[in-house]
Amino acid sequence: MAIAFLAACAPRSATEVSSTAVTAPGPPAERKVTFAVENGYVPFNFIRTDTRVAEGWDYDIAAELGRRLNFTPAFREITWDSMIQGVATGQFDLAGNGITITDARARVVDFSDGYMTIKQRLLVRRDENRFTSLTTFAASPSARVGAQKGNTNYTKAEALVGPARVVAFDGFGELIQALLNSDLDAVLIDDVGGQGYVGTSREKLKLIEGGLPGQDLGFIFPKNSPLRAGVNRALAAMRADGTLARINGKWFAPDFVPPGAPAY
Repeated sequence: MAIAFLAACAPRSATEVSSTAVTAPGPPAERKVTFAVENGYVPFNFIRTDTRVAEGWDYDIAAELGRRLNFTPAFREITWDSMIQGVATGQFDLAGNGITITDARARVVDFSDGYMTIKQRLLVRRDENRFTSLTTFAASPSARVGAQKGNTNYTKAEALVGPARVVAFDGFGELIQALLNSDLDAVLIDDVGGQGYVGTSREKLKLIEGGLPGQDLGFIFPKNSPLRAGVNRALAAMRADGTLARINGKWFAPDFVPPGAPAY
């Protein structure tokens, strides 16, 4: 998921959050590293409805990075539209949150190596039968698609059907509710995020087959952050020893139901 950076937008205040991610035993951590999280993007990060504790891929991967690089992750919640600027100005040490690597963003933040390649797909209501692909959706002139403001999904949606048929929303929760209320005909979303929402509301939602060309996701850092090189080394080691595949498999399996995630 990724958002076009707006330099004029001042970051909103961030909130400390707790999680159930546990750092494996190792040497005492020497420092804290501040992670920006939205806590509204299943399955990357969300607040469980049953325990009110934060969970998701970001929390598990941060714990593993902390174990390998000898730091304690400190999670601070911030809205998505302020996240990239918050990292760029040093309010946070890094952010995950499923951010797409783009040249425009790389002008204001540094990216890690990619940790996952995603496709953007259409999320629709379970009983939708008017279109079965991106092509048939684009050919339906009255069909409207929703996307998060400034997100790369938004720019891709505009390219797919034209600006007049794209509706912008602040957050994914609002998008999903608008779709279920029939205020939208589809939502353009990263496939791993879409799988998370289908997992929590399988009787109401589905993903249409096919997707736009793949894009890489990466962590973002303030420019020239010394942390970037260490994270890249840790990611390479996690690929080699299977840890990254294990964590990805836990949170991004097609039939996975995120425990305690908000249902719609």
